[in-house]
Amino acid sequence: MDAVLKTGLILCTLAWLGGCAAPRPAPPLQPAAPIIHPNYTADITSLRQALAAEVPNAIAPGVYDALWVSDTQAQFDASPYRITSPQLVVAVDRSPSVQQLRILFATPWGPWQVIGGGKVSTGRTGRHGYFITPTGVFPHTIAILDYRALGTYNQNHIRGLGVKGSRVWDFGWQWAVEGWSSDGTIGEIRLLMHATDPVYLESRLGRPDSEGCVRVSAYMNVFLDRHAVLDAGYLRAAVSDPSYAAMLPADGVPSPLAGTYMVVFDSSAPPQPVH
Repeated sequence: MDAVLKTGLILCTLAWLGGCAAPRPAPPLQPAAPIIHPNYTADITSLRQALAAEVPNAIAPGVYDALWVSDTQAQFDASPYRITSPQLVVAVDRSPSVQQLRILFATPWGPWQVIGGGKVSTGRTGRHGYFITPTGVFPHTIAILDYRALGTYNQNHIRGLGVKGSRVWDFGWQWAVEGWSSDGTIGEIRLLMHATDPVYLESRLGRPDSEGCVRVSAYMNVFLDRHAVLDAGYLRAAVSDPSYAAMLPADGVPSPLAGTYMVVFDSSAPPQPVH
């Protein structure tokens, strides 16, 4: 008898006698469960509403949002820092023709969104001791403690950091171009973001005017402070250390999207290659 036929008869006989089970098809492959990311729409909407209500003349999201996002992302791409969790970012365009900031919602897995913004003043040229605000990504961490303005006047009767109690965000020592030099000489500045004199200098926001720091309006200063826009580190540390909680405002309404980074770019400058 043919060997193949004999083998087939034996298998059929064993199956009829119950000596072996008929072969079963492999179960179908189950598709991987989709990754469902949290929806932050309610938090974004709430912050936009708060900005419009608390900051007079706040700049609402608009037609240039995509440019703000792409210029900010380019700075991250050129830096060692990455957005690894959903959070707020303060982006500043130091271009002399712009001089504005935007609060962005940044996420590692989806499109970034603009919350809104306002006018700023960054470093000016042509005056000794005034630096050009450096571009880059600047983390705001508890390694360098912030402080609050005393509201005192200088020799020119100017409250350089704003009224008493205004928040001063400290990003540490940074290299910046001397605005009075013609050869691009650089020096170190203490990079801060702060309010300015409400009587004499706040009306000048929207043009380069600072010594190298980022000046914001008194209302924007309070908004960024109250909603802990850049205070992710302080909020975490305050859980176990009251000294960090002391820096946060008593009437604070921290956003669950609180972040870490201030980004400065210049939309009027040619793009720099990423190394």
